[in-house]
Amino acid sequence: MDLSTTEFSKRAVATCEHFGFRHQSLFRHLPECRDCTVKLEHNASALDKRKDGVGGLIANGFAAYAEEKLNALTEPVFYYNLEPVPRTGEVALSLHIFGVEKSIAEAILIQTIRSLLQDSGLRNQTVRINSLGDNDSQVRYTRELTNFLKRRVNDIPREARELMKDHVTLSLQHLIEKSHPLVQKCPSPLEHLTDQSRRHFREIVEYLDMSETPYEIDPRLIGHYHCWNDAIFTIDQNDELGNLLPEQPFKIQGGRYSAFFERHSKTRVPAVGAVVILQGKRSPARLPRPHQQNPIISIIQLGFGPKVRSLLLIDQLRKIGINLHQDLASDSLSAQLRAAETRGALYTIIIGQKEYVDGTVILRDMLGRNQESVPMNELPARLKKIKVA
Repeated sequence: MDLSTTEFSKRAVATCEHFGFRHQSLFRHLPECRDCTVKLEHNASALDKRKDGVGGLIANGFAAYAEEKLNALTEPVFYYNLEPVPRTGEVALSLHIFGVEKSIAEAILIQTIRSLLQDSGLRNQTVRINSLGDNDSQVRYTRELTNFLKRRVNDIPREARELMKDHVTLSLQHLIEKSHPLVQKCPSPLEHLTDQSRRHFREIVEYLDMSETPYEIDPRLIGHYHCWNDAIFTIDQNDELGNLLPEQPFKIQGGRYSAFFERHSKTRVPAVGAVVILQGKRSPARLPRPHQQNPIISIIQLGFGPKVRSLLLIDQLRKIGINLHQDLASDSLSAQLRAAETRGALYTIIIGQKEYVDGTVILRDMLGRNQESVPMNELPARLKKIKVA
C-alpha cells in the first residue's frame, strides 16, 4: 500500500465526519465554549504530551478538551484532529469521545478506524482487544503480577528487573517485546476484572460478534499503564490471505482513558480515544480543511442491539454517499427526536427492539408526520429515491 499523507488526511477527515466527529477547531467557535467562564484546570505537562506517539497524542486530546472549554457542552463530545506525532513528525489521526460511559463509544471508534483502513485499501484486518479493568481491577492485577515476577526474579533479564522499580507492567512489556517464555505463564488482567469491567468488556466483544469483525482477545495487549484503563485495542493489518503484514502501514491504539483524565484534572469525565499513525510518512505542510456537514436525515435507536445495527447502517450508507446525524450515546427516544427536529432533519430512521428483531427500520417523514416500516435491505435504494444523499 502506497498512500500519500495528503490522501490519508482527506480520507481521515471524510470518514471521521461521517461518523459524527467534528474537528477540534470547530468547537472553540461555539457560544457555549466561547462564553464559558469555568475553565477545567489540569496538570497535563509538556512531558506528558511528548511521552510517546500514542500517549502524547492522547494527552494532547485531553488538554485540548480542557483548554477549549468543552466542559461547557452538555452533550457528548466527538472530536478528531490531524497532527504530527511528537518526536517523529509522522502524520497521525486522533479521535476522542467525551461524556459516554457506555461501550458504544469504543464500538464507534473501532468502526470508524476500520472504515478508514478499508478505504485505504486494507480490507483484511484483525482487531486485538483486551481489558485492563477499572482501578480496583488494576490493583488486583498489579499485585498478582508483581508477586508472580518476584518469585521468578532470577529468571528475568536485568532490564526487566530494573523496570519493575518503575512499574511492573513496564517489566512485562519488556518481556513481551523480547518474547520471553515467562510471558505465556504471566497472570492475565482479564482474570482480575470487577463485575462492572467484565460487563463493559463483554458488550464490546458482542459488538465485534454482531458486526462480524475478525478479532482476537489478547491478554498481552497492555499499552502504557499511565494512559489506559478498561478496554484497550489495536487493529492488525493483514494481506489477502489473512497473514499479518510484516510491515504495518498504520500503528493503531485506542481505548478508555477516563482514569488518566481524572488523575490530571481531579474531574471525572468518561473518555475514550484512539490514535492512527501513518508510519514513516511525515505530516504534510497543509492539512485538509474540516467540513461542517448538515445532513437532512437522522438515525434514532433504542437499546444495545439497535445501537450496533445503527452503527453498521451508518457505515453502509457511507459507502453510497448518504450522510446522516447520529446520537448513538443517547438512550432516550424523545431526546433523539427533539435533537433531529432542532437540526432540521427532514427524515429519521428509527430502530427499536422490534425493528432490530424483524430486520426493518421505521422511516419517518418529519414534515408530513407520517412513517412506514421498510426492510433493512431496501433502505439504501429507498433513500436514494427520495434524494436524501
